[in-house]
Amino acid sequence: MVQLRGDAKQRYVSDMFSSISQRYDLMNNLMTMGMHRKWKLQTANITATGLSGFALDIASGTGDLALELGRIPDLTTVVGLDLIPEMVDLARIKVIQQSQYDKTSMVLGDALSLPFNDDTFSCATAGFSLRNMPDLSGALREMVRVVNPGGRVTTLELTPLKHGLRRYLFRPYFHRIVPLIGSLVAGNRSAYSYLPQSVDIFPDADLLSSIMEESGMVDVRYQLVGFGTVAIHQGTKPHV
Repeated sequence: MVQLRGDAKQRYVSDMFSSISQRYDLMNNLMTMGMHRKWKLQTANITATGLSGFALDIASGTGDLALELGRIPDLTTVVGLDLIPEMVDLARIKVIQQSQYDKTSMVLGDALSLPFNDDTFSCATAGFSLRNMPDLSGALREMVRVVNPGGRVTTLELTPLKHGLRRYLFRPYFHRIVPLIGSLVAGNRSAYSYLPQSVDIFPDADLLSSIMEESGMVDVRYQLVGFGTVAIHQGTKPHV
């Protein structure tokens, strides 16, 4: 399944996330012991430092990262975009529950063909979504396109572990325990078997930095969190 490419991968991922949407937040909490919220807060703060104006979160899922951006005063408008209607509906409920309806909106859309003009946003984020893109470089190029010159693109993503103690400790958790939890809690073992498999074939943090640079960013750097299992990357759209 993780070997799928292009439209076939997009269809598979869309169907998978539609099927687990009602248990998506619960599974995120269980898999990360709630730490995903800290990482999203950290990503939002890194993204917004020194910037103001409009922000975009692509493949926003149920909206957690977009809502963190919405709590930053200097960001005046936040748009969360996702391809899956069920996710967008759940995110819109959160927007209302957290009283962000005057600042944060959730819309349907494709991260590979963003429905926004060039140079629209001060910053753009992608949280735990790049692995699911049928065209990683294309998604990054789209983020760069819609960000203003001097604006920031930030990504939060699981990263493959290199050989060593951390790989020895975490690989059994990702490949055995997570699918079991997915089966018991979400009723979908295959979806949560896809998760570790998709990490295994994803570029590591150094290679992702290079891909971001090739996609048009400068000053690309990253930091590792979650005992090295998660990378927060940031890059800047250069001035012409």
